[in-house]
Amino acid sequence: MLQGIIKEEQVDSFNIPQYTPSPSEVKLEVLKEGSFSINRLEVSEVNWNAFDDWNALEFESERSESVGDGGYNVAQCMRAVAEPMLVSHFGEDIIEEVFSRYQQILADRMSMEKTEFFNVTVLLTRKE
Repeated sequence: MLQGIIKEEQVDSFNIPQYTPSPSEVKLEVLKEGSFSINRLEVSEVNWNAFDDWNALEFESERSESVGDGGYNVAQCMRAVAEPMLVSHFGEDIIEEVFSRYQQILADRMSMEKTEFFNVTVLLTRKE
């Protein structure tokens, strides 16, 4: 929390409901709804830092230099989605500080472990 800048009540009243379903949950919902056939369902891993995919030793120096950049890139992607909601609820004055701190948290985490998220991609055909 941004001590002294954001009121506790503002933090307590801010909520972004998010649920990330598993592939089997996506499949079940499509089947229950009944209007579509599933042609393909795939799960792919996406590294937060593109250099995590580079295993060759000659890229090690570039990889270690990129960790901070990766924090920046992920923070900017999240900012593109979250900034309007945050500004609407907390005001514009805190945004630079929030994302500066977030970028540092990401860079720290990315320097300690491989970070990734998962995408579920579904190819559907509408039933006739």
